[in-house]
Amino acid sequence: MNNQSTAELAAQFGAKVNQLKSEVGKVIVGQDDVITALVNAIFCHGHVLMVGVPGLAKTLLVKTLSQAMSLDFNRIQFTPDLMPSDIIGSEILDENRQFKFIKGPVFANLLLADEINRTPPKTQSALLEAMQERQVTAGGSIYHLTEPFFVLATQNPIEQEGTYPLPEAQLDRFMYQVVLDYPNFNDEVQILKQTTSGSSEKVSAVLTANEIMDYQNIVRQVPVTNNVYEYVVGLVQKTRPNLLGAHPMANKYLSYGAGPRAGQNLILGAKCNALMNGKFSVDIEDVHAVMNWVLSHRIVRNFKAEAEGISNAQILSNFI
Repeated sequence: MNNQSTAELAAQFGAKVNQLKSEVGKVIVGQDDVITALVNAIFCHGHVLMVGVPGLAKTLLVKTLSQAMSLDFNRIQFTPDLMPSDIIGSEILDENRQFKFIKGPVFANLLLADEINRTPPKTQSALLEAMQERQVTAGGSIYHLTEPFFVLATQNPIEQEGTYPLPEAQLDRFMYQVVLDYPNFNDEVQILKQTTSGSSEKVSAVLTANEIMDYQNIVRQVPVTNNVYEYVVGLVQKTRPNLLGAHPMANKYLSYGAGPRAGQNLILGAKCNALMNGKFSVDIEDVHAVMNWVLSHRIVRNFKAEAEGISNAQILSNFI
């Protein structure tokens, strides 16, 4: 693959993505937008926070994705008594009375952090170092994670008792926030047929870890014109209440808006969206395609918005 030109790899990208989605679709019924968001984030080297009620096949989706991409997969169930060492690993004395580091489940290509808001901030922060720096620190030593490395975390939006909501600074580490909805009638019928029979679909690997990293490099090479950069900066500035460029909806309904990382992720996500759709240049529609995923968890509603039942999605819809 390294012998192929950038143009050839870019031309193959859309076909590979469709092949990947097709393999995942053998097991996962519906959830097309969620699958698109996860695939987009992976090729952008980003992490995703998935918000949805229990039973929507979040774990199965991530596991199936890891199989189709030939990636090592680990899952951590976050609980109030989980310790940082349960994530990153710990040092033990071996038979020679020497300290030896035993790697934790974070040492995988694809890590599912299930119900990340059920564990205290100290444990959350252990995972966030791995997300940001692609490394962990234990016993004064630094251990680098194997690339590619992605964290897909889940939150349950309806059970708030006994949870530790992620602070905004930690939420900002997630490239996307994706909301999983209930399946429609036909999809739910298909789910019942598929999961209550004796047969199960076999998922084939369509990508390797090296191919994923090659495509990540290709995504970054997609050209962006100045007017798209300027549009993205203007879009992000619309979310910042009471500052120059703020949208009236932001002034009315937001406590504060998105930071510069939002603009970086909008550009990267738009680049990947363009490639996924067979284009080698970014336009405004590509920015709109990823806007809600990037901005929904980076804006904070004020009391007025909550009192009137105005959602983040409603506010963002006015910015286009």
